[in-house]
Amino acid sequence: MQYITDRKRAVGLGAARTGTHHHWAMQVSAVALAILVPLFVFTFGHIVGHPLAEVKAYYADPFHALVAGLTLVVGMNHFRAGAQTMIEDYAGGLTRKALVIGTTCLAYAVMATGVYALIRLAL
Repeated sequence: MQYITDRKRAVGLGAARTGTHHHWAMQVSAVALAILVPLFVFTFGHIVGHPLAEVKAYYADPFHALVAGLTLVVGMNHFRAGAQTMIEDYAGGLTRKALVIGTTCLAYAVMATGVYALIRLAL
């Protein structure tokens, strides 16, 4: 038998017994996006309006392709987690489950489509 108080048992645990993991993941992705979005804007903005051949040559450079891919993947993961938090706060029951599943599928579909398009551009 353990002699631990209720408070000691609950320290670091949220209502779902996961603690602050979700909040921490959102903070880390937000910092990553604060770095990636300006890089993406400067690299992508430089090539906007150029012919397709120049765009393909530009994204053949690994740095530009990596910045675009990371921005897409980190941004969609941040969107998914934020939308899931919002849905969990304001919806309930079957609606909540359907919206979380739909949002997750949408985020992963956008990620897959974007990465596929980027690979096609780069190769």
